[in-house]
Amino acid sequence: MFDAYERELWDGRADAYERGFARVTRHTIGPLLDAAGVVAGARVLDVGTGPGFVAAEAAERGARVAAVDAEPGMARVAARNAPGAAVRVAVLPELPFPDGAFDAVVGNFVINHVGDPVRALRELRRVLAPSGTLALTCWAMPGTGVLAMVRDALDAAGVPWPDDVPDPPFLQHGTPPAFRALLEQVGFSADVTELDWDHVVDPREWWTDGALARVGANGVVVGRLDDAALARVKTEYDRLAARHATADGNIALPAHALLARATPLSARVAAEGPVTSDA
Repeated sequence: MFDAYERELWDGRADAYERGFARVTRHTIGPLLDAAGVVAGARVLDVGTGPGFVAAEAAERGARVAAVDAEPGMARVAARNAPGAAVRVAVLPELPFPDGAFDAVVGNFVINHVGDPVRALRELRRVLAPSGTLALTCWAMPGTGVLAMVRDALDAAGVPWPDDVPDPPFLQHGTPPAFRALLEQVGFSADVTELDWDHVVDPREWWTDGALARVGANGVVVGRLDDAALARVKTEYDRLAARHATADGNIALPAHALLARATPLSARVAAEGPVTSDA
């Protein structure tokens, strides 16, 4: 079951994630909160809060913020980073909030980590006020650049992908038309835009705080390697990193994401399902 795999994947990884890959996701926080219309006084839920960076910025805007994460360690880090938010542990697709509790629901790279995207989105719609706004980011698929650096090194070194490390069910929805169609399927009117930027990082930190720290699926695979295989992967990683080198010794890795802004359709339309045409 994918959700059980995710719980094991992130268990005990909060601090390493905060130091490493979470820095990439900070780029989209402003656009995410803007898309959701997060302003002072708004009731906001940050779902899959991770280290709490989104929750912290929403609170700085004067919003009344609740934040949840499935991993207790992440919730602990989020509570430290976002003291103005009410942080608790909760696992999609079951949230401990009443219907229509929030003016805005936001999720920064969380929808790609759930086992059943449809059920998760229905739950987010349930806790969103009828006049509220949902804003979600996800990685564009197929993953390239910042998302694929270690995976490409594994492939180049001839390391096969293990059968017990699954691809996320959301994988098929990682294009603007597919993401929009998924949101419409559960009763939203949605727009999806593309976000592109370069993540500048020390290549040694990207290796140690990501792959060697067992963060994400790539890190799990790297963590299983023997010394000889690990050395081959590191050689390929260094070769690939050189292609993105900057003058100051860092690397600039291209990042490609999607930002969805969605509002609930009427209860009647949602119950009947999306309108289709034979034309």
